[in-house]
Amino acid sequence: MIKLKRRYRIGVDTGGTFTDVVLVDESSGEMLVAKVATVPSDPSVGCMNGIEKALSEHGIDAAEIVFSVHGTTIATNTIIEGKGAKAGLITCAGFRDVLEIAYQTRPTLYDIFYDKPVPLIPRYLCQGVGERTGPDGETITPLDEQSVRSVARFFAAEEVEAVAVALLHAYKNPNSERRVEQILSEECPQIPVVLSSDISPEYREYPRTSTTVVNTVLLPRVGPYIANLEEKLHLRGINSGLHLMSSSGGIIAANVAKRQPVQMVESGPAAGVIGAAFVAARSGYSNLLALDIGGTTAKLAVVNDGQPQIAEQFEVGSSAVANVTAQRGQGYPVLTPVISLVEIGAGGGSIAHLDPGGALTVGPQSAGADPGPACYGLGGDQPTLTDANLVLGRINPDFFLGGETALDVSLSEQAIIKYAAEPSGLELLEAANAIIDIANAKMVSALYFISVEQGIDPRDYVMVPSGGAGPMQAVAIAKALGVSKVLIPPTPGLNSAVGMLATDLKHEVVRTQMQATADVNPTQLAEIYEELEGSTRNLLKEQDVQEEDITIIREAGMCYVGQSFQLRVDVPSVIDTDTGSQLEKAFHQRHAESYGFDNEEEPTQLVNLRVVGIGKVDRPVLKQLDHAIGPAKRAIKGKRKVYFSEAKGLIEVDLYDRSLLMSGDRFTGPAIIEQMDTTIVVPPEVEVEAEQSGNLVIHINHT
Repeated sequence: MIKLKRRYRIGVDTGGTFTDVVLVDESSGEMLVAKVATVPSDPSVGCMNGIEKALSEHGIDAAEIVFSVHGTTIATNTIIEGKGAKAGLITCAGFRDVLEIAYQTRPTLYDIFYDKPVPLIPRYLCQGVGERTGPDGETITPLDEQSVRSVARFFAAEEVEAVAVALLHAYKNPNSERRVEQILSEECPQIPVVLSSDISPEYREYPRTSTTVVNTVLLPRVGPYIANLEEKLHLRGINSGLHLMSSSGGIIAANVAKRQPVQMVESGPAAGVIGAAFVAARSGYSNLLALDIGGTTAKLAVVNDGQPQIAEQFEVGSSAVANVTAQRGQGYPVLTPVISLVEIGAGGGSIAHLDPGGALTVGPQSAGADPGPACYGLGGDQPTLTDANLVLGRINPDFFLGGETALDVSLSEQAIIKYAAEPSGLELLEAANAIIDIANAKMVSALYFISVEQGIDPRDYVMVPSGGAGPMQAVAIAKALGVSKVLIPPTPGLNSAVGMLATDLKHEVVRTQMQATADVNPTQLAEIYEELEGSTRNLLKEQDVQEEDITIIREAGMCYVGQSFQLRVDVPSVIDTDTGSQLEKAFHQRHAESYGFDNEEEPTQLVNLRVVGIGKVDRPVLKQLDHAIGPAKRAIKGKRKVYFSEAKGLIEVDLYDRSLLMSGDRFTGPAIIEQMDTTIVVPPEVEVEAEQSGNLVIHINHT
């Protein structure tokens, strides 16, 4: 008998503290996992360590890997840590200060001590050249080629590693930028060039330039990282090709990611939201509050009808907060689609400390992977969320990462007493619980912002926590918001890696076309969309996507005349004389849905024409749980004293082994459910139900 070769899909998520690996057997749907420490000095080492551990522990041959996806924070960290490449910027003469001027926007309006982020390219490396194109693409001043050659020689002498080119209105007419690229290739062929007309062909001068610059400073850093990882995979015998998670929730092939690393800035957080939507759909839920609490940060997002909300612009700055949704003006704007989320410094490794006013607070500083929380015994001596949960009895010190690592409770106690309890005048357990309450309050506030303040009632949504710390905090946060159901995925601590295997290849091609809707020329509009579709199809085919697996979506960014920002509406596949009125009607409806009103008497306009190309990727079919035989007490592995604020102290609770829970099992808290990648805290008087899908649903009674 010939033994059939197994086929596995692998997702690897490199976070700030841990690197997570998920393997899915294509035939059985069995999910195999591994978790290792991230190596901050070279994340590819942690990535390969995780893959090696997964393959060896589960007896899998490298040749059996047929699809690989990687999510990484390298792009974000490169910007946050100020380690981008030395780059130059070419603009039109008189506009070299575009990065210095930036926006007037600031995160706190009345903070007189606020300083704008330092430009990614210093002023002396921002050079203007003679050229001017008008807003309709007309040539006002022809390109001064000699000035370009002079700047090229200056950049070569300065040994810049890459050059960004962002000329005025290049989104309308890219010819001058193309000629600049040709001249640079003649004068300094060793220096890569990034054109704004390729990366961000949209109007708005500063964000278009900023997007180009972010891509440029990332190019010499992220490109080699991806190439190095590809080589390591090849040497290990994994020849499935490498895909990277993008900020928009899709995946892109390595060859595209190396050219456009700006698409990867929010890679990991996006995967967590996709993973939440994927596992929730298996239980029939489509409206979610996704809560991903990792080692460094907490990421929060809303999912409506199974689709994460998409923002067309975000910011990456000097902190891990990388979205304009919450505090706009603290980073560098990026005009690429991104899953709309809020990111706050409240992860498992976030440090508890006294603020300048003497009040106890948590984050945004994090102990990270090195030295990590105090309980790791690696040199960290400041209290973190992980230390607080350990002292409160929520975490089993002998079962961290499934027993691979032992935690030192005494080190956590010492850290909390020294930095939190004594300065605040609290007892040890009170201080530990206060740390948890403060972190939870921050997350409740962030969730309130993305739900209630956006017209969404969180009580109509299901909360899906992920990350190693998510299931420990989730029920308390849900209670504060009035949410009645919390859905715990099968592997919450590795859910971002699951999300990478549950999405498609995705690309968006956009072009600014400012025009009154009433003046739409159907022939011209159809020609533009056909051109954009052609570019999108070519990009997907470059990544080996077959024509039958390609889906094209046409969209238009529209607004009322005089508005600053647009709403997306679908564009019909057949464009004719009725298209203008159809778009206008669709926009009024979309505006009413978003803002609660519309005005059909106001004229509308087109701003951006957009094509979304999707290359279908098969979803993993996860293994289902067997039906329960007998009561759930079969899964009880022991008892432990755990602190619950509802009980106002330590109480003895049952400890459940999640791997022994079966479909149909039900029990009521207080309880602790343990698994390799996380601990699930079940407070008193809430009910846990194990579903056939492998999810656990915690029911909260708010009466």
